[in-house]
Amino acid sequence: MTKKLLIVESPAKAKTIEKYLGGDFSVKSSYGHIRDLEKGNDLGVDVDNNYRPKYVIPPDKNKTVKELKEAASKSAEVWLATDEDREGEAISWHLAEVLGLDAAKTKRIVFHEITKPAIQKAVQNPRTVNMNVVNAQQARRVLDRLVGWELSGLLWKKVKGQLSAGRVQSVAVKLIVEREREIQQFNVTPFFRVTAQFFAKNAQGKIVTFKAESPTRFDDAAGAAAFLEKCIGASYAVGNIEVRPTRRKPAPPFITSTLQQEASRKLGFSVNRTMSVAQKLYEQGFITYMRTDSTNLSETALQAISDEILKQFGGRYHQRRQFKTKNESAQEAHEAIRPTYIERQSISPNRDEQRLYELIWKRAMASQMADAELEKTTVDIGISTQPAAQLVAEGEVLKFDGFLKVYMESSDEEDEETAGILPPLTKGQQLDLDEMTATERFTRPPARFTEASLVKKLEELGIGRPSTYAPTISKIMEENRGYVVRDSRPGEERVFQILTLKNDKIAQTKSKEVTGATKNVLYPTDMGMIVSDFLEDNFGKIMDYGFTAKVEAEFDDIAEGKMEWPRMIDRFYRPFHQDVEKTLKEAERAQGERILGKDPETGRTVLVRMSTLGKPVIQIGTREELAPKEKPRYANLRPGKNLETVTLEEALESFQMPRTLGEHEGQPLEVNTGRFGPYVKLGNLFASLAKGEDPFDITYERAVELIEAKKQADKPVGHFEGQPITKGKGRFGPFLKWADLYVNLPAKVNFDQLTEKQAIELIQQKIEKEANRYIHHWPEEKISVENGRWGPFIKFGKAIVKLPRIEGGSMTADQARSLSLADVKAIIEKEMPGVFDAKKPTAKSGGKAAGKKK
Repeated sequence: MTKKLLIVESPAKAKTIEKYLGGDFSVKSSYGHIRDLEKGNDLGVDVDNNYRPKYVIPPDKNKTVKELKEAASKSAEVWLATDEDREGEAISWHLAEVLGLDAAKTKRIVFHEITKPAIQKAVQNPRTVNMNVVNAQQARRVLDRLVGWELSGLLWKKVKGQLSAGRVQSVAVKLIVEREREIQQFNVTPFFRVTAQFFAKNAQGKIVTFKAESPTRFDDAAGAAAFLEKCIGASYAVGNIEVRPTRRKPAPPFITSTLQQEASRKLGFSVNRTMSVAQKLYEQGFITYMRTDSTNLSETALQAISDEILKQFGGRYHQRRQFKTKNESAQEAHEAIRPTYIERQSISPNRDEQRLYELIWKRAMASQMADAELEKTTVDIGISTQPAAQLVAEGEVLKFDGFLKVYMESSDEEDEETAGILPPLTKGQQLDLDEMTATERFTRPPARFTEASLVKKLEELGIGRPSTYAPTISKIMEENRGYVVRDSRPGEERVFQILTLKNDKIAQTKSKEVTGATKNVLYPTDMGMIVSDFLEDNFGKIMDYGFTAKVEAEFDDIAEGKMEWPRMIDRFYRPFHQDVEKTLKEAERAQGERILGKDPETGRTVLVRMSTLGKPVIQIGTREELAPKEKPRYANLRPGKNLETVTLEEALESFQMPRTLGEHEGQPLEVNTGRFGPYVKLGNLFASLAKGEDPFDITYERAVELIEAKKQADKPVGHFEGQPITKGKGRFGPFLKWADLYVNLPAKVNFDQLTEKQAIELIQQKIEKEANRYIHHWPEEKISVENGRWGPFIKFGKAIVKLPRIEGGSMTADQARSLSLADVKAIIEKEMPGVFDAKKPTAKSGGKAAGKKK
């Protein structure tokens, strides 16, 4: 027992740190969290016992925990060195709990960068686990579990199965939904902007043109034309010239949110990609810790940056600055994101790492450089025929580049125009007009959110913290949630007018432009809008931006020891739980139904709504309009259309299916839509269209291509016990089919290169798993007791029912084997009262029967 054991979060960090500590320490990794709230059928929180969390070690962490326990038992002392944010502090506490250490005495070290001096300094100044910070993390985890658990269960019953909701994620979706509606409801108004091109001599005596613009916008073509007509035969003279010096200051060094925003604008990185690359840079010792909301720089960093600026650019370019952090909850002891060694400009052959590092390096350098000095010139140009009107020319000259030599911050604003350089002009100087144009322009709605601008908005509202932005955005974009998509969509062609005055004659022409085209922006789906509206209608407080920000501030108070976390949770949870119970009883099922009008052929109602499968559909005929056994007609929305904006005409177009494209191999080749989307059909062979493909645009050649690809995909990959093995891709990913057995393919298996041997092994594993699945099985009752990842459970139809706890512990598989059918029914009856009443429906619909509204 000679060495001390130091535990960090990641193996990459462990390797780097071990090099700096020498032979006194052995460094091991916990690979992130080693404990989490219990999952599966359990809430994981004892609400009646002061919200006590029920922590368990996930199965995939058992090996790591075993190795850490063995290493701890052989070490003289255990030190904890996880990250200094709340998650890191909580990981240290969980390690202390699991390894049997006293958190109040165990040494804990922190550092903002992985360099030899920083690590050695941290070892010389250890502290203990900060329980206030741990409690802030526990409060967030417990509250998010309570809200997510209850809202998700509610959405399953009131909207669609498999949906989920979270406290911060739901508010983020609401922002995107509100922005989309703002865009949809925006009234585009045309106006005319007048610009003129004049001739003048530049400093070298060469004739050049420069632009001037009328400060007045005209509402229509008539007003613009009248202005141009008054300019026929006019002379133009320079009036007032204003020259004023201006300065541009550099932006502060990066914090988490600004790094995510700028990497999105300059590099095209998603928020997740930025944080993943930054994590690698940090673990390799290239940058300081990347989850921070402080713009502070240490004295050492300030001196190093100063030396580098003096060395590369000279004394005039240096200006020492210490930026004040805007966020009151930011910890000034933390640092902004900066290179650990500023003299190092090239760090990695990995392109993503090098590009992000260069961005961080430039921003840190620029933050300590002198202001850029500019000279801004504004020139008024008088019109002889219109004394009350004038044109204005603006120019900008860079006198000293300062920090701009290294870096210029980007913006989310579109079409930013930079003023050019004006030729030398003098007051009273006569100007020759080249031409004057009045161009029709249009007001624009606010831009849709990008990942970067959404982070900026969340930060402005005080929602979330540096460690939560990336997970929040990733969650709302998960495919199984289906609330938000990041997409690039083509715009629409628009005609605009141009009036041109040249040589005292006015010409009128028309031109075209594309409007509304987007690239990598966030769109809410129909499901996202329906869920957001449902939560807003029933949980206005939870969806309120100010309330969500207040909860974040209370987490900060807990971290500072100003508030007890169970009391904070209780104040939130009790009224919230009552709202959930009330909504469960009183709220109607949310379908987003919207009546469009009447079908001209039948006179029946045409409406759009969300189906029980979670797909937007068009329906002709309501229950009141149909005969007793008659069913409504259904069609899918065409790609690019949504429930809120589709028109009656567009909806009726969708019923022009099936379309016969011709014959192939002696059979009709058709394109149609069904429950699971559009498809092409040849005889008994069906092939789904690719995501986003419009069945109305499918050609004969494309349909044949899909059919041939389907034939190839349906060819057996082999045989097992005399029966063919086929493969395919379904709603839940790639799968194998053998007899009546379906086997999902694991991610590590290459779908395209799957061999017969691999397929047989997967089938045999599935057969073995199915054999061990059931503890009891009563198919005629649609009841089974099954083994699950978190222990045995009851399945009744599609409903999952928890087994009762025995003597304070979960029931084991052996104990479950002693249960009779009557025992199991009694447990189900207790959870779902009246479900076995002969007059009530069975659990065929997944356990909805018990709570179904009469």
